[in-house]
Amino acid sequence: MRTTSVALAVSGAVLAIMATPAAVASAESAVVTIGELQADGFDVTIDRIGSAPLEQCTVTSVRNPQTETRLVRVENIGKNGKKNFDLVPIVVRRTITVSLDCTH
Repeated sequence: MRTTSVALAVSGAVLAIMATPAAVASAESAVVTIGELQADGFDVTIDRIGSAPLEQCTVTSVRNPQTETRLVRVENIGKNGKKNFDLVPIVVRRTITVSLDCTH
């Protein structure tokens, strides 16, 4: 039962991670979009055309969300008094790419 609840919790977290980039509004400034993604825990990679300051850039796409996980062993004592363990995936890194048009 514990394994099922851990799996459901992890599945919910993965779905929330995948939905984050889609929630970014294209009408926002590049600074706001990048800041929100960083606040959500992403390492943001930026590719851009043009040389205008970041404040004058327009976001053209947010893509390639990647999540790196690592399995961590979690021990517990079962009802029979024996040690049990579960392997739980833990997010160790999240990356995303933001493309900017800075030709203004």
